[in-house]
Amino acid sequence: MVEKLIAVKGMNDILPPASAGWEALEATVRALMARYAYRNIRTPIVEPTALFVRGLGEVTDIVEKEMYSFEDRLNGEALTLRPENTAGVVRAVAEHNLLYEGGKRLYYMGPMFRHERPQRGRYRQFHQIGAEALGFAGAEVDAEIILLAHALWQELGLKDVRLELNSLGEPAERQLHRTALIGYLEANLDQLDEEARRRLHSNPLRILDTKNPKMQALVDGAPRLMDFLGKASLTHFDSVTALLDASGLTYRINPRLVRGMDYYNLTVFEFITESLGAQGTICGGGRYDYLIEQVGGKAAPAVGWALGVERVLELIKEQGQA
Repeated sequence: MVEKLIAVKGMNDILPPASAGWEALEATVRALMARYAYRNIRTPIVEPTALFVRGLGEVTDIVEKEMYSFEDRLNGEALTLRPENTAGVVRAVAEHNLLYEGGKRLYYMGPMFRHERPQRGRYRQFHQIGAEALGFAGAEVDAEIILLAHALWQELGLKDVRLELNSLGEPAERQLHRTALIGYLEANLDQLDEEARRRLHSNPLRILDTKNPKMQALVDGAPRLMDFLGKASLTHFDSVTALLDASGLTYRINPRLVRGMDYYNLTVFEFITESLGAQGTICGGGRYDYLIEQVGGKAAPAVGWALGVERVLELIKEQGQA
């Protein structure tokens, strides 16, 4: 008997009739992106490992634990299956000098890969749809891209999707906050779990994103980054919220929202639902004004988001829209 081969755990076949839901979502996205003048970009699934180490940050869950990385046996190159696509889009924009004639609005769809325990709406091969506005510095573009995601929820008929916002400020402001945060955490060392102790001096901001219920009181009492922001950062954030207010979009300011990648600055945001249990974030993003320079391009501002396709389809099914 020949052994029957099956798919890798957490990497799923998408079969009819379920594939029709994927096609419908993709068609809705394409039509919406065209109305907002976002154009399609397609980047390789395999990228240099250094792109993600440099862009996402060495002390992040993705780089430390979740990447599918390997050495090319032909030439010894260190390569990685993309765990997200913002870094790849930025690499392509820098490599091909796409901002030479001005800012670009781009979107993508495709598979990403992370080595983690498969669970509802979270798989080793998963799919994202993302929008990136590169070369635009103003708060109005932050608001635009947030409203773009909100427009998609409306197109899909999704309800009870809430928006949470925060500002991470600029690097110098985060450094002041980092010093104060480390001092606070060191004074409460006995309350830190093993993961928090490991990150105390390498990436203390991520400790604020802990899911450990025993540390929530400690986190709630920690110095708030918002209190360390200067006038320019606060003005930018106030402008974003004013534009959202004028658009009638409700939101909650969450001072503990940090996101999982190191490349973010100023505005960060997430769209969250209570309908999917623990995996409630269906879309997240923010501004990343320094990433293009970090991957070797000419410095340029940028902002974007990515949504989890499997989670959005699960929410569509949960709310009876399919």
